[in-house]
Amino acid sequence: MSTDGPFVVGLVGRAGSGKSTVARALAAAGAEVIEADTIGHEVTDTDPAVRAALAAEYGPGAYRPDGTLDRPRVAARVFSDPEARARLDRLVHPRIVERIHARLAALREGGFRGVVVVDAALMLDWGLERACDVVLAVVAPGPDQVARLMRLRGWSEDETRRRLGVQRTNEQFRAAADQVLENHGSREQLERAARDAYARWMRAAAARVKGNGC
Repeated sequence: MSTDGPFVVGLVGRAGSGKSTVARALAAAGAEVIEADTIGHEVTDTDPAVRAALAAEYGPGAYRPDGTLDRPRVAARVFSDPEARARLDRLVHPRIVERIHARLAALREGGFRGVVVVDAALMLDWGLERACDVVLAVVAPGPDQVARLMRLRGWSEDETRRRLGVQRTNEQFRAAADQVLENHGSREQLERAARDAYARWMRAAAARVKGNGC
């Protein structure tokens, strides 16, 4: 990895772990945040090849009148049909990764030398950790994850556990990460831990710039 350019942090964790809270805290502290979910929505809503493929598989009702993908309809299929999920992943994921790399390149070429956070739950599956200086995992107790997702997403317990069942475990995220934030306290404590991590990364970024004679 180049020692020039942004200090890139890969943010990973299971759904309901508090990863979004950490991403927001880092953005508020000054980090540039690239969200894989947001890019995924851009891909499914605007990429002509993706739109055509999804409309062909899920029918003309796959897209709402406003042009956005009917995600609950697609999710109901892919989380009960592994082959459908694999087809969707093969179609969408390479395009997400390509756009993330493009945004990192644009920041680098624009002279950005601060902290960039790539928020991508599937980062390890995509090999994006190789583009990062550090990988930060956010983990929380399983029951907390389930309760949080049921409250925030409106999912049933069965739906929540089914969705979590296709994700990496907390232990796997811990093993792959350089740093771990344990979310077993208050939101304020998690946000404070995120800000502390950001301050450390900014010092590392500044030292790297100084070391390059900039």
